[in-house]
Amino acid sequence: MKNILYILLAMMMLSCSKKNEEISPDSIYNVRSEWENQNGKKITFPDLKDKVIVTAMIFTSCKTACPRLTAEMKNISRKVGKADPDDIQYVLISIDPKTDTPEVMKAYLNAHQFNYKEWTFIRSNEADTRELANIMAVKYKEITPIEFSHSNIISVYSKKGTLAFQKEGLGTDDDAIVKEIRKQIEL
Repeated sequence: MKNILYILLAMMMLSCSKKNEEISPDSIYNVRSEWENQNGKKITFPDLKDKVIVTAMIFTSCKTACPRLTAEMKNISRKVGKADPDDIQYVLISIDPKTDTPEVMKAYLNAHQFNYKEWTFIRSNEADTRELANIMAVKYKEITPIEFSHSNIISVYSKKGTLAFQKEGLGTDDDAIVKEIRKQIEL
């Protein structure tokens, strides 16, 4: 009986120590807002804990920069190569949550032939989207009801949720970001 008590106590202590793991103050896991993915499922950034997260903020009706940003994300994914979906998550984040419904986001992922295990597309309300954009240093502004001006930034977050790398601009060399993603996967 005494041995069982010791085992239970040890299990409780291990469980508590994992729950109390410190999250860095600058971790994306501190963003507690709720998001909706392409399947209508509610998720939060802590749900992605222990994965390398690669993000870009886009909107599906964009005809200029977003298709290029999406293509760069896909190219980066291709260069990184096969990775365990438990180790990495590519996340497209809508800056137009009114238009980008789950159905629209799913159609976008299908049209670009993204693998659902490694890719997700999320949206939230306008306030949470603006807060996340500020955290990610992405600037955007609605020009018309269907057009936005925005930064073209791809961000890489470590498995602990801290910013590991940012790439700004389109058509720039992807080698540094690919190297950083591979490094973060290995950690």
